[in-house]
Amino acid sequence: MRLTKSEMEIMNVLWRAGRPLTRGDILELSTDKTWQDNSIHILLNGMLKKNAIKPVGFSRSGKVWAREYEPNVTVAEYYAENLFAQTSGKEYPLLFSAMINSDEVTPELLDELDKLLQKRRQELE
Repeated sequence: MRLTKSEMEIMNVLWRAGRPLTRGDILELSTDKTWQDNSIHILLNGMLKKNAIKPVGFSRSGKVWAREYEPNVTVAEYYAENLFAQTSGKEYPLLFSAMINSDEVTPELLDELDKLLQKRRQELE
């Protein structure tokens, strides 16, 4: 799934909130948005078609009921899907090497990655 810049702005609001949001909530929490308020309906419909978000219920907003939305994918799932869709299996070691050689990598993060690799290796055996 490929999201536009405006759709990504909405996804980031939903991911940060960690709870279902209505259109009004999204508008209120979108402080640095590049899109117009009246285009939210079109953006949300596009995101529903791409299966990026899902409706999860309704909440009362004044005298009317508003539909609530939540992400259908986690941040990690979205970025992993898009990263791996753009690369071939031959490039995975290069990507992994670039990640672990970053200045932001700590020994604790390397331990966590090592555990994930060991777990995945056991699953594949």
